[in-house]
Amino acid sequence: MTTPPATEVSDASALRHQLVEQLRADNHIRTAAVERAFRTVPRHAFAPEVTLEAAYADDTVPTRHAPDGRVISSISAPWLQADMLEAARIQPGHHVLEIGSGGYNAALIAELAGPTGHVTTLDIDPAVTERATRFLAETGYDGVRVVTADAEHLLASLVPNGGFDAIVVTVDTWDLPWIGALAKGGRLVAPLRLHGYHWAIGFTKVKGALHSDEPLIVCGFVAMQGDGTWSTNRRAVPGTGVHLSWEDGTPLPVDQLVPALTREPTVIRTNITVGGQEPFDLLTLYLAGALPGFCRLEVDPDGDNGVLNPPPEHWPAAAIVRGASLARLAHERISDGDDGKGQYEFVVHGYGNQGHLAAQEVAEQVAYWQRNHRGARCPLITARQAAGRASADTDHEPHVFAKKHTRITVDWPIVSGRAGSRSTG
Repeated sequence: MTTPPATEVSDASALRHQLVEQLRADNHIRTAAVERAFRTVPRHAFAPEVTLEAAYADDTVPTRHAPDGRVISSISAPWLQADMLEAARIQPGHHVLEIGSGGYNAALIAELAGPTGHVTTLDIDPAVTERATRFLAETGYDGVRVVTADAEHLLASLVPNGGFDAIVVTVDTWDLPWIGALAKGGRLVAPLRLHGYHWAIGFTKVKGALHSDEPLIVCGFVAMQGDGTWSTNRRAVPGTGVHLSWEDGTPLPVDQLVPALTREPTVIRTNITVGGQEPFDLLTLYLAGALPGFCRLEVDPDGDNGVLNPPPEHWPAAAIVRGASLARLAHERISDGDDGKGQYEFVVHGYGNQGHLAAQEVAEQVAYWQRNHRGARCPLITARQAAGRASADTDHEPHVFAKKHTRITVDWPIVSGRAGSRSTG
């Protein structure tokens, strides 16, 4: 390995410590062990294609692209890596599996597991694992085991006796097929997709099931490849530029919606507001579980259906289909707000002859969330192993997501002081 100039090493060290101070100040790094790992591992050595400044920015570094330009491998943003490693609670001597490789995060894990620990990093793409192997060796972390395989089919020979103490997943995953590979009391941290919403969730395995006990973190990762690839189940409403996706649940017919999108919608005001910088991710996750036939609505940027004001391209709207009618959640700016960043009211647009009823259905659930769940602690996610994918005609169960390998349930705590402790809406 070529020795870099002393000035470059000095600059990299200064930038690395500066990044750590930022992550500490923002409460992404919360323990001495994670801080020490971030101060030790040279992030720039795993991203030689970019400048030192880019390597130590609190941002993603793309490292591999598909022929169509999509990013298919990257070094995740440091803030998210820190949050997920804190949630993993890795201790010296632990056996740890990383799903989705690249090298840098595996080196951080190796620092946390220490010389008595065992770290395996796995990826389906041989170009990614070759890169990880090379950079881990160059930086002195050649004790990390690098495996090229499809994570959907984890080889029994990779799993230590008693299971892994921690599994950290660094690719978007629609399912959690690794419960059996996790030790009793072990931690699994994964960016789980629920109806297309992405949440990094920390789980503990108790009595064979995974139970979340960390705040849910909105995030985005590159997509899972191989047999674990998820489908958006996207359908186009002909001639309108409108697309509906049923990533969890059974896709419904959409051709009959064309007439509905030629008429001005019914608008139901909720009198429920949100600040311009206030996230409402939990509301949309709540609606995804509460409403039968829930879907995500997108509009082509150059589409012209005449009546539907398209939501932001990166934030598909929450919607439901009811026969030949459609309703979708939107929001309207009603003032500048106290901070000048805007105050918005949730409104529901209904399309078609029965659109007002569909819109009322959505509005009632928004009001229920406001009364009972807004301001409560974050929902609790439980994943249990399932025999197989639910049949297409399975009746809707509120806040239950039937996957191929698991059954995911979401419990919504009630706002403190209200009767009961949780609700299915």
